[in-house]
Amino acid sequence: RVRVSVKRLTHSNPQTSPAFLRFTWMEGRGGKPSETYKEKEKEKDVRHANIISAKAVADAVRTSLGPRGMDKMVSTASGEVIITNDGATILKQMEVLHPAAKMLVELSKSQDIEAGDGTTSVVVIAGSLLNQCISLLAKGIHPTTIADTFQKAADKAEQILESIAVKLDLGDRDALLRSASTSLSSKVVSQHAAQLAPMAVDAVLRVIDPATATSVDLRDIRIVKKLGGTVDDTELIDGLVFTQKASHAAGGPTRVNNAKIGLIQFCLSAPKTDMENNVIVSDYAAMDRILKEERDYILKMCKKIQKAGCNVLLIQKSILRDAVNDYSLHFLAKMKIMVVKDIERDEIEFICKTLGCLPIASAESFAAEKLGKADLVEEMSTSDGKLVKITGVPNPGKTVTILCRGSNKLVIDEAERSIHDALCVIRCLVKKRYLLAGGGAPEIEMALQLARYANTLAGMETYCVRAFADALDIVPYTLAENAGLNAISVVTELRNRHAQGDTAAGINVRKGGISNMIEEQVLQPLLVSLSAVKLATECVRMILKIDDIVQAR
Repeated sequence: RVRVSVKRLTHSNPQTSPAFLRFTWMEGRGGKPSETYKEKEKEKDVRHANIISAKAVADAVRTSLGPRGMDKMVSTASGEVIITNDGATILKQMEVLHPAAKMLVELSKSQDIEAGDGTTSVVVIAGSLLNQCISLLAKGIHPTTIADTFQKAADKAEQILESIAVKLDLGDRDALLRSASTSLSSKVVSQHAAQLAPMAVDAVLRVIDPATATSVDLRDIRIVKKLGGTVDDTELIDGLVFTQKASHAAGGPTRVNNAKIGLIQFCLSAPKTDMENNVIVSDYAAMDRILKEERDYILKMCKKIQKAGCNVLLIQKSILRDAVNDYSLHFLAKMKIMVVKDIERDEIEFICKTLGCLPIASAESFAAEKLGKADLVEEMSTSDGKLVKITGVPNPGKTVTILCRGSNKLVIDEAERSIHDALCVIRCLVKKRYLLAGGGAPEIEMALQLARYANTLAGMETYCVRAFADALDIVPYTLAENAGLNAISVVTELRNRHAQGDTAAGINVRKGGISNMIEEQVLQPLLVSLSAVKLATECVRMILKIDDIVQAR
């Protein structure tokens, strides 16, 4: 004999979890719930908790989307303060405990690696898709069905984006500038976009061959930060910049023309024993002999450097003993050799590529063929100290340096992140040479065409594809909301324009209405939108397929 009891559940948050009927199967008179039912309840609870926690992360960065998006002030455990509206930076610094929420942090990192821009958009789209999943699950649709249909919808969205994209020629510098400016328009340093955008475009075009390039190695573009001045003082340099000053000990030179540059990785100081030893000197004669030996040893090394014709010496930082001492600096100054100390180990590869020199590991192997060349090496004064600039490298085009200036650390860090995003946008255009209109136009077009596609499907798939289409409305809706516009009326008007066939219509936050984004010169790379939809769908499918969280020992 089986008795069925029907209970009506009300959830603490009726918006996220509508009231639903729960059927409890009671066995005989004992009335114990069956094991199968318990499992189903557990799966549902775990899935719901995952979706809610991941949505909370998406809602945290949603207000930062678009040119009128708000900035976040992040306070780290060490007391450092970061002001930014870059999604990847905010989420990287955020302390996230829930494992499903951590997946959204990883999602924004993936977008940062793949496209470099659109890190906020990808998280917002994922959050919106998860929101739609709640209502689909409440209708009783199986998670696997939702996941598979979402993948089908993402593939269709990819085709839609490629059909509305505009082909780009890398020789068209203006189109590249417009894309970089669009990326910079949503940053803290947006008022300097007119100066930073050409710098990003020129930097990329100098290190690639536009005719044959399929990607850009951003390690060939080095951003050096120096406090002092304003963002307007930021400059692009064909050569190298070191933030440390040249050595002034014993009156060494601070400007050298026709420089022959040596990069050494050995120490110009007296040798030390491998183990910690004490040498006890009992008389003055022995002491004088030790000092004379040390002097001769260092002089011998300095003469080898001079013999090779080197007149600028870059010395790698040493952690075991002093890289240079007063003796060596004195001898090098007498030989009119300019010295720059404390070169970081991770800079070595970039320096060698720029100057065409080879790192020298010992004094015995110091030879003229290992030296690099440059027209001018000079020390320059800035409002906040000095820096060394190397210009006139023999075969430019392998690397460039951007000297980033700012009045304080917060501004200079945000300027660096903004330039990096602009460089990534140009890299996206080199990888995939297609442009899209900005301002939420691609998302609305995808939503409209996917809704039409849903009508051609049957069964549960119709609901799932329609939910996917509705989720994409979040981008134009958020853009309008963050700009202080009436989001519902603006998005309705935008849908209307797209339904009439105007695929380039988008939200113009400056004029507060709908405009043709191509005419307004608001453009973005196809790769940014493609990877955002693809990665967001992957992440949502992964969260949907989790039915239990197991704690490891």
